[in-house]
Amino acid sequence: MSTSLEDLAARLTALEDIDAIRQLKARYLRCCDLKKVDELRDTFLPGPIRIEYQNFPVFTDRDAFLKVYQEMACQEGVYDIHHASNGEIALTGPDTATGKWSLNFRTILLATRSVTRLAVEYEDVYRKQDGRWYIAETRSTVTSMFTEVVGEDGSPKYVAFGEVPAGVPEPA
Repeated sequence: MSTSLEDLAARLTALEDIDAIRQLKARYLRCCDLKKVDELRDTFLPGPIRIEYQNFPVFTDRDAFLKVYQEMACQEGVYDIHHASNGEIALTGPDTATGKWSLNFRTILLATRSVTRLAVEYEDVYRKQDGRWYIAETRSTVTSMFTEVVGEDGSPKYVAFGEVPAGVPEPA
């Protein structure tokens, strides 16, 4: 069975698109950790989008989301770690794709001497515009959490374990 040049070109384009989406998600996560707000903004599609993170309002504009992100995450003494894995990317058209990711998130808050670890599942929709991929929609659900407070003497106190209590925000 022979493969045409057109088939090979289409397969190569698909692989390049999937790689570009993986890099986009990695850039998003790294920008969150390093508090690179302008670069983070550039991971989202210009214009209307949908950001639906559990325990946050739904955002339909990237700047509204970034305002809340800056207020919460871009403060002195706030350190975040976003590590995503198990990426599943499906191309749904020449300029559209979906993705699922598992996130291992940790935030360290010096003011409260606390560390919170969350397991989060992302479901994303990506769109290609002007030759590059963007996040057009993203939804996340927390599947478990663990919070500890470090006492002045260095001893840990576990304050949350298991399911996420209502009202506890999750990572960006």
